[in-house]
Amino acid sequence: MATTELERPPSAAALYGRAVLSLWRRRAPGGALPDTTLVLRRRVDVARLAEYTRVCGFRLANTVPSTYPQVLAFPLVLRLLTLPTFPFPAPGLVHVANRIAQRRPLHVCEPLELSVRAEHLRAHRRGQQVDVVMTAAVAEEEVWRAVATYLHRTPGSRSSDRGPTSPRGGASPEPAARWRVEPRTATAYAAVSGDRNPIHTSLLGARVLGYRRRIMHGMWTKARCLAQVASRLPAAYTVEVAFKAPVELPATVAFSVSPGLEFAVDDARSGKPHLIGTVSQE
Repeated sequence: MATTELERPPSAAALYGRAVLSLWRRRAPGGALPDTTLVLRRRVDVARLAEYTRVCGFRLANTVPSTYPQVLAFPLVLRLLTLPTFPFPAPGLVHVANRIAQRRPLHVCEPLELSVRAEHLRAHRRGQQVDVVMTAAVAEEEVWRAVATYLHRTPGSRSSDRGPTSPRGGASPEPAARWRVEPRTATAYAAVSGDRNPIHTSLLGARVLGYRRRIMHGMWTKARCLAQVASRLPAAYTVEVAFKAPVELPATVAFSVSPGLEFAVDDARSGKPHLIGTVSQE
């Protein structure tokens, strides 16, 4: 696999322009994934990190939340998804699962070498799935890894693979917290994360892509869950979630967590599951 090292984060405006144009680009049926790894060296912007912690509910510390390196890697992810060789248009891809493995705490002053690649293209009963693998290394030691699973929906597709399964089973415990999630939360998260997908930032954009209302970023929901249990997290852990249904804004959701750090976010009124996840020690 070829490696392309970037000198600076790619322009978000240019990438979103590419994403829109990708809707009309013709692709070969059943195309392969790009045979490339994108690499970028970055340092944490402390002011931006402070705003991220505020939006997601973390306390500011000298280490970064385990979800934050994915924010740093997001420009690379968007660059990958908009490559001419990527088999699907970026708009409409659905983030259905996310797994993060933090090998040790990451200090805010540590320089990170970020890498992003796509792998494991496979059939799904509703289309096709692909994993985007992100890593962060310090002095050539991998200290963090994330796998984001995306679904490309194609009407009429069938497969015995039903995609990511639930990381937990059984009924959810009693809610430990309720969160009111407003459209301004999505606007604030888009500003600090760089994820300005119109399904999160525009009612019209959301409706064009098949949603009734704007929806909340799944990675905000995951981060908010980890912020809620931050005092219980070990130094090294893996956190895996499945995104079950979008949080349409505005919404009130209920967060529940078990003693074993299995957690869920459900609609506070109907009980409909939005996210289920679990934390396991590395």
